[in-house]
Amino acid sequence: MSCQTNKAKRYSSINYALDIAQTLYLLLLLFVFSALGLSKALANDVVRLGLLKQLVLPAYIFIIFFSYYILNFPFNFYRSFLLEHQFKLSKQTVKAWSFDQLKGQAVSYVISLLCIWVFYFILKYQPRNWWWLLSLFWIFFTLILTRIAPVVIVPLFFKYTKVSDPGLRERVLRLAGRMRIKIMDVYNIDLSKKTVKVNAGLIGWGKTRRVILADSLAQDYSLDEIEVILAHEFAHQKLAHLIKMVMIGMSAAILCFYIIFISNGPVLRLFGYDSLSDIASLPVVFIYFIFYGIIIQPLENFFSRQFERNADILAIKATGLKDAFISAMDKFAAQNLSDRDPHPFIKFFFFDHPPIDERINTAKSL
Repeated sequence: MSCQTNKAKRYSSINYALDIAQTLYLLLLLFVFSALGLSKALANDVVRLGLLKQLVLPAYIFIIFFSYYILNFPFNFYRSFLLEHQFKLSKQTVKAWSFDQLKGQAVSYVISLLCIWVFYFILKYQPRNWWWLLSLFWIFFTLILTRIAPVVIVPLFFKYTKVSDPGLRERVLRLAGRMRIKIMDVYNIDLSKKTVKVNAGLIGWGKTRRVILADSLAQDYSLDEIEVILAHEFAHQKLAHLIKMVMIGMSAAILCFYIIFISNGPVLRLFGYDSLSDIASLPVVFIYFIFYGIIIQPLENFFSRQFERNADILAIKATGLKDAFISAMDKFAAQNLSDRDPHPFIKFFFFDHPPIDERINTAKSL
C-alpha cells in the first residue's frame, strides 16, 4: 500500500469516526434536551419575553441553532479546519473559515426556519393531512432551491468568473450540444482559495443551469479529462437522475412523515409532551429524522451509486475518452484523499458514489 493510499485511508477513517460520533452526540443532546424538560422551559421563557406571536418560533429556533453550534464547535472546528490543515487540504485562515461558518449558519437558519414554519402552518390548518401535504412542499422547495442556489447561495461562498479559455469553453459547449443539454454558460469558481480539492458540476435548473469548474481544474487536468468529467455531469441530466432522486426523496419523506403522524402520540408522551403543535416538542421530531436518516441513508446511497455508475458509462461512451476518465479519477483520488477501496460496510453506509477503484474498473471493462 502506497504512502498516499495510507494517508487517504487515515483521513477517511477519521471522517467516518467523526460522522458516527457527531450523530450519536446530536442524538444524546436532543434526548437530554427533551427528556429533562429543557426544551419546554426554553419555549416558556421565549413566550415570557413578550415577543410578538410571530417572533416566538424564530427566537426559539435561533436559540436552538446557536446552542447546538456552541456545543458542537469542538467537533466542527476539528473536522472542517484542523483536520483539513493536518492533511494539507485546506488553504483557509481562521478568519476566512469563521466568515464562511457565519454565512453557512445564517443560510441554514433561514432555510430551516422556513421549513419549520411551513410544518407548523400545515399542522395547524390540516392536522389530519399534514404528513402528505408537507411531502408535496418538500418536493416544491427542493426544486426551487435547486433553481436559486446558483444565483443566491453559491455566490455567498465562491466567486464566479466565465471561463476565459476559448478552447475549453467551446469544447464544453460543443459537448453540451452533442448530449443535448441546455446550459447558460461555463464558469470557474475560486475553489483553490480555500482548498486543494477539486470539483466540477452542472448546477441549477432552467435559466440558472450552468457548468461550474474548480479553477484548479484547468491548471491540473487536460482538456480530455475535463471533457469526460463534465460528460459525467451532463449524463445525470440526460438520464433524468435529478428527477429520479427527487422521487426517491419524496417517497422517503412521505414515509418518514407518515411514521411521525401515526406514532407521535405515545412517543411524545414519553418525553412529557401533549402534541406536535407544541414547539417544545420539536427536538423529538428531530430525533425521528435522525433515526430515520440512519435507516434510509444506505438505501438512498445505493440508488445514488447506481446513478453515478450509469453516468460514468454514458460519459465514456459519449466521449470515447476512457483513458482520460481513468487518469482523471486517479487525480481526483489523490487530490481529494478519497478512500479508493473502502470496506463493504463503509461503502454501504457512507458512499453515495462508487469508490474510485470501482469506477476505474468499470471504465476498463467498457
